[in-house]
Amino acid sequence: MKVGLFFGSFNPIHTGHLVIAEYILEFSDLDEIWFVVSPLNPLKKADELESDEHRLNMAKLAIHENNTRLKVCDVEMNLPRPSYTIDTLKVLKSTYPDYNFVLIIGSDTVETLPKWKGYDELISSYDFMVYPRECNAYKQEFPSERFSLVDAPIIGISATLIRSIIAKDKDVLGYVPDDVWDYIERNRLYGYKGIRILNE
Repeated sequence: MKVGLFFGSFNPIHTGHLVIAEYILEFSDLDEIWFVVSPLNPLKKADELESDEHRLNMAKLAIHENNTRLKVCDVEMNLPRPSYTIDTLKVLKSTYPDYNFVLIIGSDTVETLPKWKGYDELISSYDFMVYPRECNAYKQEFPSERFSLVDAPIIGISATLIRSIIAKDKDVLGYVPDDVWDYIERNRLYGYKGIRILNE
């Protein structure tokens, strides 16, 4: 089994994540892609990060029946904090010794990789599929031959943009799956204050 690991805070998960994952599944030899919902990234600030429970729930709502080859993985929620990718991979390899894991990252993440714990081990032991976040990604140099650029569409959606729209009390339908937007509304996430009649 060859599994792509799509790490992220998914704060919230959005249609861009799903488009990228489905594209990679269609045009690669991966059998599945797992969305690894992470606690706070050691290289990021905690501002506006919703709870682990909410982010996991939204991820599950986003992919529940859309594609049976997409999964949600909560392994990092049960590991010591802060969470480091190299440690997560060791746990996954121990649990699934016959699986071949590939890391899926955005082109903007490549520049931060040298700051990651176990950087040398990561780039020598695992393959990376890089999806473009901007046009100059196609001129980007990679640390090793284990990196490959996926010719996926560049998606002009980000979780930061979505949070800013929600904070203005506007809906983000089209940016996130319908079930995810419904969940955000019902739970008043990301500062949403809109008034809605709930059918309880």
